[in-house]
Amino acid sequence: MITISAFSHVPDVAKGLVRDLRVRWALEEARLAYKVRLLEQGDQNKPEYRALQPFGQVPIFEEDGLVLFESGAIVLHIAERSEELLPKDRAARARAVQWLIAALNSVEPAVWNVFVINNIYTQEQWAKLRSTGAVDFMNKKLAALAQRLGNKPFLDGERFTAGDLMMATVLRFHSDTSQLEPRLVAYLERCTSRPAFKRALDAQLADFRSAAA
Repeated sequence: MITISAFSHVPDVAKGLVRDLRVRWALEEARLAYKVRLLEQGDQNKPEYRALQPFGQVPIFEEDGLVLFESGAIVLHIAERSEELLPKDRAARARAVQWLIAALNSVEPAVWNVFVINNIYTQEQWAKLRSTGAVDFMNKKLAALAQRLGNKPFLDGERFTAGDLMMATVLRFHSDTSQLEPRLVAYLERCTSRPAFKRALDAQLADFRSAAA
């Protein structure tokens, strides 16, 4: 049985956004059963967890002695088992991996930087000074993404891949996704209207509710 780790409690602003959602979504797309190992506050810093995840983050993925950390690596590992996420065609497969890496390396740092400024360091003077430049930088990345997406349903054309899964989770860090460029608004809606995403999101939120009960 696959086991993934997740936090039992996070601030309200992070609910539905924590990166174990990416892994849950990939597992749902691949139709792979899993269970969740919920971490209480401080568990992520215990030596036994740090031995599995050196940075004290979530998620980790455990199956038959294999332990993986980093959501991108985990999603790729899952995607290898599902044509829903990675096409068989070698070129299409490579492009899907390309977009997954682009989401993590080219887009997420800019979007996440603004998320952190707006939600974690709001009272810090450095954050106030940095905000305008950070938003401008993010918007340039998002404009480039919208331009490349064009009028295609998904990043590589007609079919959803692991690259779209990762990019959609990155876009959801935006403070108001309704204000994204219209093509990105429609793209994000297409991705997150998938039943597998809805099951993954419901599962994450249910774990938070259960832990708070």
